[in-house]
Amino acid sequence: MLTLSTRNQVAIGAALVLLLIVTRGHHLSTLHNLPGASWAVFLLAGIYLRPAWVLPGLLALTWGLDFVAFQWGGVSDFCFSPAYLLLLPAYAALWLAGCWYAQRYRFEWSTLMPLTLATVVGAAICELFSSGGFYLFSGRFAELSWAEFTVRELTYFPPYLQSLAFYVGVAAIVHSAFTVVHKATNQQKAAL
Repeated sequence: MLTLSTRNQVAIGAALVLLLIVTRGHHLSTLHNLPGASWAVFLLAGIYLRPAWVLPGLLALTWGLDFVAFQWGGVSDFCFSPAYLLLLPAYAALWLAGCWYAQRYRFEWSTLMPLTLATVVGAAICELFSSGGFYLFSGRFAELSWAEFTVRELTYFPPYLQSLAFYVGVAAIVHSAFTVVHKATNQQKAAL
């Protein structure tokens, strides 16, 4: 099981909030080439951050960023529809997948299997709620069909999954580096 000090959780939480702010859509035009990190932020928050208020806090932040972008940032409100509410269970699925993984974490190579499972299953459920909900409930599509939905999924889901995998991979590398340094430091202290 992954347990972190409050200080480490605050530092990770601040980094995740900053990552969400700078990569949320095209809200900051100077950083628009970074892949969106929203999915990764919710998954990683579930892994690293224990307070229950983290999920509603991140949901409020994403809503606030989107609201500002729609109202004053010149971003199209095409995605803002009744289906927007389905982002709540979509992001919660990622957060819960992260919480599930945190219970299974071990600093061993074998931890990559449950991490991959949590990432893929969380992403698939998130995609069903977010894109599936948008397709069905946004009112933006005149005629609904499974064929069109499948084509849209094959177009949009792989880039989201790729961005998620990128950020989770970077987090795994950073996590491993910090863990190795921490263990080496503790061994040196014990030897003295």
